[in-house]
Amino acid sequence: MAVIKEEDIRASIATALQFISYFHPADFIRHMADAYDREESDAARNAIGQILKNSRMAALGRRPICQDTGAANVFFKIGLGARIESDRDLQSIVDDAVRDAYLAEENPLRASMVRDPLFDRQNTGDNTPAIVHVDMVAGAEIEITVSAKGGGSENKAKFATLDPGESVADWVVKTVETLGAGWCPPGILGVGVGGSAEKSMLLAKQALNEPLDMTELLKRGPTTKADELRLDIYRRVNDLGIGAQGLGGLTSVLDVKLATFPCHAASLPVSLIPNCAATRHVHFKLDGSGPATFDPPDLSDWPEVALEVSTDMRRVDLDSLDEDSVREWTPGETLLLSGTLYTGRDAAHRRMVEMISRGQSLPVDLKDKAIYYVGPVKPVGDEILGSAGPTTASRMDRYLETILPATGLRVMVGKAERGPEAIQAIVKNRAVYLVAVGGAAYLVSKAVRSARVVAWPDLGMEAIYELKVEDMPVMVGVDSRGKSIHAIGPALWRRIRN
Repeated sequence: MAVIKEEDIRASIATALQFISYFHPADFIRHMADAYDREESDAARNAIGQILKNSRMAALGRRPICQDTGAANVFFKIGLGARIESDRDLQSIVDDAVRDAYLAEENPLRASMVRDPLFDRQNTGDNTPAIVHVDMVAGAEIEITVSAKGGGSENKAKFATLDPGESVADWVVKTVETLGAGWCPPGILGVGVGGSAEKSMLLAKQALNEPLDMTELLKRGPTTKADELRLDIYRRVNDLGIGAQGLGGLTSVLDVKLATFPCHAASLPVSLIPNCAATRHVHFKLDGSGPATFDPPDLSDWPEVALEVSTDMRRVDLDSLDEDSVREWTPGETLLLSGTLYTGRDAAHRRMVEMISRGQSLPVDLKDKAIYYVGPVKPVGDEILGSAGPTTASRMDRYLETILPATGLRVMVGKAERGPEAIQAIVKNRAVYLVAVGGAAYLVSKAVRSARVVAWPDLGMEAIYELKVEDMPVMVGVDSRGKSIHAIGPALWRRIRN
């Protein structure tokens, strides 16, 4: 009987979480590089280029690929012939490992978990608890898969119970068409079919951790019905023209992973969970000989992408914004931002609205200023700020009707599309929404020249920071007239593809 020590489980999971925070899986990079080479849309190619450059920088710097360092998902396959040398429950052991990883001084990761989902959404401060799944299997080893799942892609998880005669491919394609770009495409689609409601969701989540092989499948062709279904979904989703970051382009999904399980004759449970441009996971085994070790990937698979600053890019002074200057900006135009940029996301917006409703003054003057929807990672060493990529802008949509007229806020920066009501508020208040690339968090952080908390430090990563940035690259998402690149881009590329 193999005896696996508690400390080996803890150390292995902690090391794995650190490892995946800065190393993409090599198969993911190869598929992303292929997409970069094929892409014909300038906007989408630039976005993929930023993601690839960010990945190489994060790998070399051993710093997070994305500011959302994810909820810790840990999948166990415990052999019946193995014994864990511990008198504690497995959840507690895993949570200790998560705490070790996320509070590591050399590479602190962002704590995103809140203790109470309903009433007191206070951050736990160490990213615990983990999401733990356990299967008891034959054998005398313990197999563990560790993944870090970001909120933007997790929020797009969907479930349906289809009639047995309905098409799974049709449902997946129609569902992806409604997701928007908040899941940071191009990424992977995990599809779970069968079992029950909760089983199909677990199948979809586990499928995301399987090796990517779509490039090989396209070359050799399908050999099974499952291959045919994966290829059908892959091609039809990419034909939607969503493109990288929803900007319109040839590649919206890099691979489609499928997992199935027997189900009741009267039902067809189907789940869809996307993985984003910060796909992070690793698999290892423990046999009692000690903790797992992880070899860094060969960075020769990481292309050295050169992102050039063109002379025709518009440079913007964020300290001199007004209605007239932003009126000139057009959807899809690349801007280089310099000057003062405030941060603020869900919790800060909620507080601002509460204060405005009570007639109170806000702690920062946002008139003709810009706000960035971000919750950054803590800096280390000589860093000014840790990884600082954008969060999904649509979560702030509900606050715009109050905040824009009350503050005179002129510019917002985030990722993905804005909803119809938010666009109406933008037009009404002659504001502009800009897009930063999700999945390029470490790259974006290098544009920050100074950072200080100016309001609500109790909110942790959701506090309001005052950043000074220089040449931070963004794209005009919604102009002051309400035209959106997330409508224009995909519509154009969908026509081309079809």
